[in-house]
Amino acid sequence: MNKDVPNILLVNPWICDFAAYDFWAKPIGILTLASILRRHGFSVYYIDCLDRFHPKAAKTDPFARFGRGHYIKTTIARPESLSDVPRKYSRYGIKTEWFKEYLLSIPKPDLVLVTSIMTYWYKGVQEAIKIIKEIFPDTRIVLGGIYANLCHDHAVAHSGADSVASGPGTYYILKLAEKHTGFSAGLKYTPEDLDSYPYPAFDLQHKINYITVCSSIGCPFSCTYCASRFLNPRIMLRSPESVVDEIKYWHDKYMVNDFVFYDDALLVNSETHAIPILEKIIQTGMKLRFHTPNAVHIREISPKIARLMHKAGFKTLRLGLETAAFEKRKDFDDKVSADEFTRAAACLKDAGFTKNQVGAYLLAGLPGQTTASIENSIRIVLEKNITPVIAYYSPIPHTVMWGKAVKSSRYDLEADPVFTNNSILPCQQEPFSWEKISYLKNLVGS
Repeated sequence: MNKDVPNILLVNPWICDFAAYDFWAKPIGILTLASILRRHGFSVYYIDCLDRFHPKAAKTDPFARFGRGHYIKTTIARPESLSDVPRKYSRYGIKTEWFKEYLLSIPKPDLVLVTSIMTYWYKGVQEAIKIIKEIFPDTRIVLGGIYANLCHDHAVAHSGADSVASGPGTYYILKLAEKHTGFSAGLKYTPEDLDSYPYPAFDLQHKINYITVCSSIGCPFSCTYCASRFLNPRIMLRSPESVVDEIKYWHDKYMVNDFVFYDDALLVNSETHAIPILEKIIQTGMKLRFHTPNAVHIREISPKIARLMHKAGFKTLRLGLETAAFEKRKDFDDKVSADEFTRAAACLKDAGFTKNQVGAYLLAGLPGQTTASIENSIRIVLEKNITPVIAYYSPIPHTVMWGKAVKSSRYDLEADPVFTNNSILPCQQEPFSWEKISYLKNLVGS
């Protein structure tokens, strides 16, 4: 190995929570940074603390449930601030000793990059950084990701990282690496052109059982409960050719059949984006399965798009409904009307989608929300022969609804991100209730 080439370690930390499940969750951001660094001559190492297929983990079928599955789980002490929640708290992911063994097996890194996802998962970030510092006390650790951006001051004060980065890392990753390693490389991609990016480094994983794909970044809507516009203020699109070429690459080289779209707005501008992508997928003749856990915009679903999605192989389709209380829609967003939902449901049914394949997200636990309104939304969705999917609300800083959430919560949301955990229904005035969760689950038939 060339000793003049810097070693950079990238880490996806553990989840610490009451519940967690691999619902097609991959840290596509840090894997994209890994591929960019690798293209520019850096020596890259990667460890995923959520790795379900670690060599020491119990063997499981990686392709069951289209690639989804349970994380390894270790019960740990609940945060003292959540002592009123009568649920077990766990660290999800690999054993800490496996993490330490990996760190001791690699050359000393010149820089460590740690990502972060949910704001209330920061306990896993803290633990990973603490262990890294024990083994590499002189190496600079930089934290980025969603928690680092949404709760920047908290991350600076509590994460343990030497510095906390803000904004999309693809714009500054090479300058950051040069600052801490002294290694300079000529730019081999254009940050404003998604087609110029290398594919995310999924090959650094122990197993590639599904691939997450971003055909676009950003969202044209400004929903009161969502931070997408804050995290990605610019909307950027890949060319349809680039998207299909990537899908074909992973299918041909790694035999991947399940692909998961991570877009916030996959169907927006469909005539020049989604429709050409779908048509080109169909033209390849590949027999693939597609999934949209981030939800698609209902208003954009036409008979043509529904037919193309069905023919292309979409198996798990989630709709961003959020509520069927259309008379109060402006309190949430301006994404869909009652007529548009009815029309989209009919289009999907006519195209051949079944109730089990199509689910509509419904938010529960919103500030001031009544159980009766959730019940009514569930009933309306069921009437359309679509599966209601309850999505419990997590208050998010830098959103329009954040102020209302802070006022309505029984916790001090601004004091600690751990209180924003959707598992505890933080914006309900009454304490956590298993009965309420069970009641809603029974309503949707799950």
